[in-house]
Amino acid sequence: MSFHLFRRPGSIFLLDDDRDYLEMLALLLPQQWHVRLFQKPHACLRHMREEQQAWAADCFRQETMVDLWRQGRPIIPQVLRYWAQHTHRHGLTHVGVCDHIMPGLTGLELFEQLRGGWPGARVLLTGQADERVAVNAFNHGLIDQYIPKQAADMAALLASCLTRLADHCHDRHDAIWRVTLRPQQMALFRQGGAGRALKELMEREWMEYVVLGDPFGVLALDAQGRASWLQLAARETLAEHAGMAAVDGLAADDRRPLQEGRVLVAPELRRSLGLEGVGPARPAFALDAEGRLLAARFELESSLLPAPLQGYQQWLAAQGERVLQNWD
Repeated sequence: MSFHLFRRPGSIFLLDDDRDYLEMLALLLPQQWHVRLFQKPHACLRHMREEQQAWAADCFRQETMVDLWRQGRPIIPQVLRYWAQHTHRHGLTHVGVCDHIMPGLTGLELFEQLRGGWPGARVLLTGQADERVAVNAFNHGLIDQYIPKQAADMAALLASCLTRLADHCHDRHDAIWRVTLRPQQMALFRQGGAGRALKELMEREWMEYVVLGDPFGVLALDAQGRASWLQLAARETLAEHAGMAAVDGLAADDRRPLQEGRVLVAPELRRSLGLEGVGPARPAFALDAEGRLLAARFELESSLLPAPLQGYQQWLAAQGERVLQNWD
């Protein structure tokens, strides 16, 4: 599939025993990324081993939400509370960038010790003499990318690589959330470019999101922590949607636009938030060329949320400047 069912921003670590080179890279990388700097390999390794426990706990929370959904508890309030209570989720490292030749521990040795417990992407910085080692490590799946330190456009190569690998760690999350979606819903994403269009919309509008099957849609946050719901509906189910909306109080005159796919409503969203009635309709638009998958966006006012939400930008601002993490 062309997009992840779960996505959020995370952190990056840079490890290099050359302090000047390390600080140069930190200055060149985009400021909207959270970057930890390490000069000592064993300090970096200790931090990442501690973080493995946080990764495991975070995945367990997500699995618990899905288990409770299976037992009949609405999923949307659970995700909103998770976002409200666990702002440290942005601190989990998505990509590690490591120099290869360092005193005490090579980059490949460090990555090898993190195998199994850390799902992030591994990038090795190499000198001229290291290229054959790096190619062999890449071919054996020990690293996801290697970048020559002597390359003239090294900083641009690194930024491009980090952008491409930032979502590498979400494969396990996808497996957790895929069970909420029916096969027919997954099939809609593969028809007529719907998946590509949805991916472009989600990445353009939101910093993090989760795609759900019951109710069918996307729950998302922008960089400032504003929540949205993207209601999804297959065109062939619109008559059923209109019938359900009628039960929730949708007037007869308002059903035809819904049946024709000109608007969508989100009664399941409202029920999950403890609200009565069908709620307002929003203009619908097609995600695929044939118009089989429709979407409509609903903004979630802060008064409707179970708890206040902090966006990635607020979290990032609270982390302060990029400094060396060189505790012993």
